Amino acid sequence: MVHDTVRSPSVLRSTTFLRLWTATTASGIATWALPFVLGLAVLSRSLTAVELGVLLAARTAGFLAAVPVSGVLADRYARRQVVLWSGLTSAVAAPVLAAFVGNSLVFAAVAAVAMGAGQGACRPAFQALTAEVVAIDQRQQANAAMTLSVRVTTLVAPGLTALLALFLNTQVLLLGIGALWLVAALVPPVGTGGTAPGGGSGFVADFWDGVREARRHPWFLAGLGALTAVIATGYSATGVVLPLVSRDRYDTEAVLAGALTAYTLGALAGALLIARWRPRHAGWTALFGLALYGFAPLSLLLPVHPFVVIAAYAVAGLGIELFNVPWFTATQREVEPSKLARVSSLDFLMSYGLAPIGLALIAPAISAFGAPVVLAACAVICFAAPALAALVPSSRDFGPRR
Repeated sequence: MVHDTVRSPSVLRSTTFLRLWTATTASGIATWALPFVLGLAVLSRSLTAVELGVLLAARTAGFLAAVPVSGVLADRYARRQVVLWSGLTSAVAAPVLAAFVGNSLVFAAVAAVAMGAGQGACRPAFQALTAEVVAIDQRQQANAAMTLSVRVTTLVAPGLTALLALFLNTQVLLLGIGALWLVAALVPPVGTGGTAPGGGSGFVADFWDGVREARRHPWFLAGLGALTAVIATGYSATGVVLPLVSRDRYDTEAVLAGALTAYTLGALAGALLIARWRPRHAGWTALFGLALYGFAPLSLLLPVHPFVVIAAYAVAGLGIELFNVPWFTATQREVEPSKLARVSSLDFLMSYGLAPIGLALIAPAISAFGAPVVLAACAVICFAAPALAALVPSSRDFGPRR
């Protein structure tokens, strides 16, 4: 019997991929857990709110400083080695942070910077390592599996961590985060792709070489611009306004909890869908998914039933994974392998790097113009930015027409 189509074997049957998945999942849990654990320390009065803000800012600074450096290093040397040293940096920083949190803000902040640097350094290296160890026709499924682990973590881990906090203090929980970073450092497989050893060019020259590679792909620049606009406006606005709307309009915290849970469940559904679905025009489908985030600020603007807000967040979560998975897959496919880590570092630097700026500006903007004006502007940007990106011809398929 002859079959019309032959399916590729599941990537989940690959031991090599499962090692990579385990490492990225461990790093994702550790990245998520740090601010949550430090927040619990505030509740237990081990930290003040000001100290929490300083430590989180220090971690963000370390992240942003390390991302471009890691992009260059991961293209110069073996990606597995960059992941190793990145994970070990965060693993060593964890007990230092545990020793000084609540005792010395200066030393704790230094440890937070180091942990953020390890977190930022592993991101582009993991992206490039995925392209080395996963076959082209399995990468969409692999990227979906990785994002599924992140979403399940954000859904289950808060309750589990809060339960552990009843029996374990902040220091022990921070040591647990360090153990997760050890897993992220030691478990990943060795890549099969070859990267050129470091040449005579300097860091700046290598970094700009990555920028030139990114400019060679108009769809990448357009998509990154749209993603940055959505995160810096819509994501930031809803992060600030959702708690206020839940309290002031609906007089309950249930809307806040329900919307955040619905967002995660929607993202889970999106990851499961895109793991199997191969849309005809992947780029347009991804940008349509990104535009769905506009319904989140729109639902906060209008006096709707609370279930409409929750549904809007579910749709936004669904859409963000319809964007993320094809976006990562296309970047791994289209970008020159020897420059993939540098291009990925630009992605993380722009999209995640500008998010704190958006969060910092949203509150003053609401004070100056009012929440309705800010939410309306953010909704328009969330809808318009992906639509404008879709006008770039190569955005239809996130690459040349095939």
